[in-house]
Order: sequence, then C-alpha cells, then structure tokens
Amino acid sequence: MKNIFEVSLESHYQFEWDKLGNIKKGREHLGEEMPVLVYRLLEYSMNDVLFKNFGIEKTDEIFRQAGYLAGCEFAKNALPLDADESTFVSTLAQTLETLKVGILRMEEVDFEKGEFVITIHEDLDCSGLPPTGEVVCKYDEGFFAGILEAYTKKPFKVREVDCWSSGSRVCRFKGTVDDDR
Repeated sequence: MKNIFEVSLESHYQFEWDKLGNIKKGREHLGEEMPVLVYRLLEYSMNDVLFKNFGIEKTDEIFRQAGYLAGCEFAKNALPLDADESTFVSTLAQTLETLKVGILRMEEVDFEKGEFVITIHEDLDCSGLPPTGEVVCKYDEGFFAGILEAYTKKPFKVREVDCWSSGSRVCRFKGTVDDDR
C-alpha cells in the first residue's frame, strides 16, 4: 500500500494550480499583493542565472515554457473556458487588469483562423524598463500561448513584436495556431 503522506522530491518541482496554496490564509496581515519590484527581482535574477548557465535561446525557451504552463493553469482555474468568445476575451481582460498583470486589448481577433494581435499596456514584466532595442517578454509569450490553447484546444505560437524595452510604450504579441506542434 502506498503511503499517501510520502512526498517525493520530484513533486516539489512539478507545478499545478493547487501548489499556489491558500495565499489569503498564509498572508493574513500582508495580503495577496506585493510590489512589482519584488516580482521583477525574481524574474530578472532568474533570467540572469539561466542565461549564464544555458545561453540566450535556451533561457528564452525556458521562460516561454514556464509561461505556457502558467497560462494553461491560469486559464483552467481563473477563466470561463466554456464561455462564448466575447465573454472569454472580456473576462480575460478584466482578470488581467484586476490582478495588475496589465491592461489587455485585442487589436485583432480571428478565432476561426487562429490569429490574434494582443497588446498589454503597463505590462508587469517590462513597463518602465530602459530601452535596449529588444523584446524581453518571453514568459508572456508562453503565458498567452497557454491561455489561447486552453480556450481553443489548438496549439499556439505567440511572439512579442513590440515591447517597452524595444522603445514601444506597449507590449504587442502576435499569436497564430502552431500547426508544427
């Protein structure tokens, strides 16, 4: 008989929504929110360590994969996946703004073709960063791919085409169905 109280080391490294815990109960006095600074400390220090160990391409892919996993779990647990397209998009926008991830606008939406252009104003990852001429929101690319796939049941490839870091005042992502996956 398996010991249900035994926890394997591997289980610590496998993400699922329940592992986020009961934040309200665990942070009774401090609450659920924290400054963007703390989030970026985690993100950009992790980016630095991964880059030094694996290089640019692998680091970007790891961030996309993490974003994808988070996007799938987020969609399954926080969004109405059975809603009509209009309700889904408006709920997604409201939820991202409520959680202070950013202000979402869908510039182009074609569910039938599987083509989207998504903008995020005041993006959690990069708004306010100094311009470097590059797009940096690799996690967001995966996050939106995961959300779109969870809703449409089709695999998506999402890439950032404009970013605060590239000199734009908004993050813009182009998403298309990924027939290669």
